[in-house]
Amino acid sequence: MEALLALEDGRTFRGKSFGADGEVSGEIVFNTSLTGYQEILTDPSYAGQVVVLTYPLIGNYGINSPDAESARPFAEGLVVREMAEVPSNWREEGSLPAYLRLHHIVGISEIDTRALVRHIRTHGAMRCTISTQDLDPASLVRKTRSQPVMAGQDLVREVTCREGYAWQDPSVDLFPARSGKPKNAAKRESRPLKVVAFDFGIKHNILRLLADHGCDLTVVPATTGSNQILSLNPDGIFLSNGPGDPEPVTYAIHTVRQLLGKKPIFGICLGHQILGLALGGRTYKLKFGHRGGNHPVLRLPTGQVEITAQNHGFAVDVDSLPPEVEVTHVNLNDQTLEGFRHKTIPAFCVQYHPESSPGPHDSRYLFEEFKSSMLRHREGKSERRKGEAG
Repeated sequence: MEALLALEDGRTFRGKSFGADGEVSGEIVFNTSLTGYQEILTDPSYAGQVVVLTYPLIGNYGINSPDAESARPFAEGLVVREMAEVPSNWREEGSLPAYLRLHHIVGISEIDTRALVRHIRTHGAMRCTISTQDLDPASLVRKTRSQPVMAGQDLVREVTCREGYAWQDPSVDLFPARSGKPKNAAKRESRPLKVVAFDFGIKHNILRLLADHGCDLTVVPATTGSNQILSLNPDGIFLSNGPGDPEPVTYAIHTVRQLLGKKPIFGICLGHQILGLALGGRTYKLKFGHRGGNHPVLRLPTGQVEITAQNHGFAVDVDSLPPEVEVTHVNLNDQTLEGFRHKTIPAFCVQYHPESSPGPHDSRYLFEEFKSSMLRHREGKSERRKGEAG
């Protein structure tokens, strides 16, 4: 079946449909990862976006349930050069086209994705529409221009959980005999660390890695207030990734501002942006964003370079942050801010995805840093109580 992709600036691409029949619109962005298309599609941070994958052959290893990063795909649509209709992999449970049809996701293949990505790099991320129904270029461009722009949209409300839930599931070792670890092994504290995780669009592998580091997790909706968070008496608070523009998420910014200094805080991606806004900073939209698994980031305290997984279209303005904030990570491609910490209170964050899935594992030490921060805070509280009792 034929399909048509139209961009808001009038450029169109005609190709072959795969996945569901229909018509979808969103902001078109590209991801440079070589593998991990299922993790990308099921990352709630892609809500409101149509994803172009730059690797030319997609779908060859199929779909399998353990690789899903949420309950369903959140990307509005998918654009690829070539779709493998018949996958082959020992873990495969079905094909990518069948998976997209099941979840009503429209896809288009057999187009020049290299030309499309170069166009986005030159002109910036923009609105687009994919259709298998309206194949008239002028009509589809008009529809695209009537869609809302990404800036100013609060998409967190659309992806957050409706009520809180507990999570204790650790990572699964697919090769326990090879690693010498028992399957589902996790590092557990004698007294588990209680963590409240804000769900701005949280990925499962974040929760798994926190569980690996001895955390008992309570995941709460993005609109949860500070009093309710503190009533759970957590050892730490986690601010998750998520979609859209961070500035309209005023309820979360206000809550985080009230929580600063009360408990250790760790933020990732949108959580990084919300922490920056809570501290008085500003955010801005990048021309085409950072999305992929090979972004070099300089870790300033050590001078090490981390190869990171990224997925964001907004950034924190480093010059807007107060002097109490110390920059810890910088993007080596464009020198944008990738991480910071507060100098006097236990709060730190990074713009990229240390949990990967997909992507390299260079930055997973950050989960250990969060654990250490919580243990120091817990021990400090215990010492203060002893002093008061004495």
